[in-house]
Amino acid sequence: MSMSPVEGVALAEVESGGDADAPKEEKGFVGRSPGQLAWLRLRGDRTAMVSGALLVFFVLVALSAPLIELLYGIGPSDQFQHKLDRFGMPLGYAGGVSGDHFFGLEPGLGRDIFIRLVYGLRTSLLIAFAAAVITAVLGIALGALAGYLGGWLDAVINWVTDLVLAMPFLIIALALTPTLTLRFYGERDAVSPAFGVGVLIAVFAIFGWTSTARLVRGQVIALREREFVEAAKASGAGLGHMLFRQLLPNIWAPILVSFSLAVPQFITSEAALSFIGVGLTEETPSFGRMIYQSLVYLQTDPAFVFFPGVAIFALVFAFNLFGDALRDALDPKSSR
Repeated sequence: MSMSPVEGVALAEVESGGDADAPKEEKGFVGRSPGQLAWLRLRGDRTAMVSGALLVFFVLVALSAPLIELLYGIGPSDQFQHKLDRFGMPLGYAGGVSGDHFFGLEPGLGRDIFIRLVYGLRTSLLIAFAAAVITAVLGIALGALAGYLGGWLDAVINWVTDLVLAMPFLIIALALTPTLTLRFYGERDAVSPAFGVGVLIAVFAIFGWTSTARLVRGQVIALREREFVEAAKASGAGLGHMLFRQLLPNIWAPILVSFSLAVPQFITSEAALSFIGVGLTEETPSFGRMIYQSLVYLQTDPAFVFFPGVAIFALVFAFNLFGDALRDALDPKSSR
């Protein structure tokens, strides 16, 4: 049986609850911002949630290192020579693991491995995050200026970028660190642990900004001819407004992914430099220095290398997994 248009509208109103012109939000169709969509994707990724929870745990442990030391009752520099045998090896099972020393003791000096790992985690995260923030700021500023202004400024920044990329990182780090140390300290003066941390952050900042700068420059070049940029120019917007209100908000996703992947790179670089004795002093707890000191005891005390090795592996692996998941969540073309 045919239905008149008036009857059809009335039937539609009855089926929709009596309001055929109700807003879409009331019918369950709610618009979401790109950030909300990325968060929904990230929250639905089990790998991202597990790795993110592990990273939160590591950060909380690093931040609460003094509290852990207070509750544990042992400091990173405390020595327990009376718990070593005459060869300097820890007494007991698995390198001296016990209720008093969760991960055992260091051979030779007898320092507690657990509390040194806690402070080593704090050192690694401090250096990595500080270096990542500085390199991100430098890379964003230089890349945005080069991409938007172009001309001679773009050529100069590109030339400096190529020059930095051509420098051998390891050789420069090996030469720069002792030079700076002798510049501020004498040959017999005790080097401050904070100075070693600052030198490593500076070295990473010098070499780490180039990738972010090139990423931002390419994104800005792709956006500077878009209609909304031309409209902002026509309205008389200044350089600061164009960069911080028009361009950078549209490229925050790749910048965030680059930052999340730069942190584990700096962690492994700090461990590698500490392993060869560059940057940090012997008193400063560090994963790389602990692994270096444990190589002599691989056969006699494998627990000494096991705990710092597992710690740095878990930290870097969690960062890499979370960075990959974040990249997939921020990519609207991702299949996840």
